[in-house]
Amino acid sequence: MKKLNSIYIIDDDPITVFGLRKMLKTITICKDITDFENGRLALEALKRRIELKIPCPEVIFLDINMPIMDGWEFLEELVSLNIPEKIIINVITSSIDPIDYKRWNDFRLNCWHHLNFKNKPLYKLEVTDLSRVHLAS
Repeated sequence: MKKLNSIYIIDDDPITVFGLRKMLKTITICKDITDFENGRLALEALKRRIELKIPCPEVIFLDINMPIMDGWEFLEELVSLNIPEKIIINVITSSIDPIDYKRWNDFRLNCWHHLNFKNKPLYKLEVTDLSRVHLAS
């Protein structure tokens, strides 16, 4: 099992959040799994961590379509923050729009952090979804 200090789940769908938490229990040991209903709440929490010099989450599961601040807006803000640690960001979406995949790829190519793309519904997580050495497909 992979040991992590912190994971963020940013998704407004309680069923997805429940499923992710359940799947994470089978592949990781992590006492700090925090979920947020939108990107704004997650961004505020992330900024607080930075201010208090608390390490950022090692892994983020990020939905694209959410109210208040969607996943793309969250990513735009995230890349402007001075975060020295590389975060693994699993973009999760039920969208089949090729524009969303292209947008993810543009972020992936121009971002310090490691971005993966996963379609909903998620049926299984792998340890590689939590690993910095996993290459995006």
